[in-house]
Amino acid sequence: MMFSRRRMLQGIAASTGAAFGVPIAAERAVASPAADGAAKRIIFFMQNQGFDPKTCIPEGMKNSGSLAKVKLPEPISALEPYKERLHIINGLHGIHTSPSHSAFFGALGGYRGSDGVPPSASTIDYELSKVLPQTLLPHLCIGMDSIENMKAKPTIATLSASGAGQPIFMHSNPNHLYQMLYGGISSGNIRQQHEARSGVFSQVEKLAAMKGQSLPESDQQRYGQYVQGFKDVNGLRTRLDTVSDHLRKFAPAVDERYTKPKFETDWHDVLLDLGISALTSGITNTLTIGSGRGEIFGAWKGLGVDQQGHNLGHMDQPDNPIWIKIRQYNSRMLVRIMETLESVPEGNGSMMDNTLIVYTSNNADKQHTNGANWPVMLLGNLDGAFQSGCFTQLDGKRPINALYTSLLRAAGQNVDRFNMDEKMAKKFDDSTGPLKEVLA
Repeated sequence: MMFSRRRMLQGIAASTGAAFGVPIAAERAVASPAADGAAKRIIFFMQNQGFDPKTCIPEGMKNSGSLAKVKLPEPISALEPYKERLHIINGLHGIHTSPSHSAFFGALGGYRGSDGVPPSASTIDYELSKVLPQTLLPHLCIGMDSIENMKAKPTIATLSASGAGQPIFMHSNPNHLYQMLYGGISSGNIRQQHEARSGVFSQVEKLAAMKGQSLPESDQQRYGQYVQGFKDVNGLRTRLDTVSDHLRKFAPAVDERYTKPKFETDWHDVLLDLGISALTSGITNTLTIGSGRGEIFGAWKGLGVDQQGHNLGHMDQPDNPIWIKIRQYNSRMLVRIMETLESVPEGNGSMMDNTLIVYTSNNADKQHTNGANWPVMLLGNLDGAFQSGCFTQLDGKRPINALYTSLLRAAGQNVDRFNMDEKMAKKFDDSTGPLKEVLA
């Protein structure tokens, strides 16, 4: 009986409190656009199935240089008007992550990852969420997949982690995510469902805390994590209610794409809207987007792509009309993020001035890769911390961990390595510290 109750709580926590991945400190507040320009935010956009460098490097460009007088490849042509904000990086590696179909947690963790293997340490997005200006929800993850997968598994954990064995869940059902973020300021069915779920979670938290005291000591710590999950979700709801007037300005309008999606891309689009609204409202300043949710599946029927799943990874990406559509869709999403943040004043400029977007794949350059080349695009400069408007060709001797070290440096952390001890570094990194080629 006690075992089945623990299993029940584990399942509920996985789709609610555990979706946060981390305790939400009571003192965290909504980070409204900063008057002093001190606010910073970082967005990770992870496309599955690999990121072939030929789909992002301008034709004929083999050496580092300016992007000003070159034309971007067709798959990322939507970024052409934003070249001055773009930095294309080729020649990082992730051999030590053993990606194959996907590096899973290793893509953002910079360590060995594999299907079904729990994270061995925290990931860079979580570490940044701890050091960037505090918000109500330190870190938000959204995951995009086929409509069937998103409905069957509204939360899934494959990319982000707050520590060893502590995955952070991605939200894939926009109705659930909207209710979590904006249910308290909604009306009609959304408000009724929000209040009903809130009442259940409050009761379950009390019941779980009481029943957990009777468990053997060996089980109390694990059980306590589930209880903490309910405390987190209940605490977040309460704190969001205290800033309801502020949130009303940013909540997206709910339409039939939420309740009657024609294609999975309808849900992809509204998930992106919710992620952007969480940034502009100040609910969070660290957003991770998993297109394909870090796995080997994914679908884009709304783009006219009938094929889906693993087979997409076995197609060459350059000059492939299917992958051109997918990458162009990604690029338009990146433009939507930039344009929205550009429209919100912050400090002496806009929110985009204090933002960095990191676009790459959880699977290096292609499916079944050894990770020897891991292309990355950066958009924005995080208040001048990063170079932009350029292409950088590296020699393949520095790991993705070095880029993550650079992000931490830009966020104010004086670190020389990220998730790589000296023994590992001797084998996989020929230098130390951040990438001097990317920092301004």
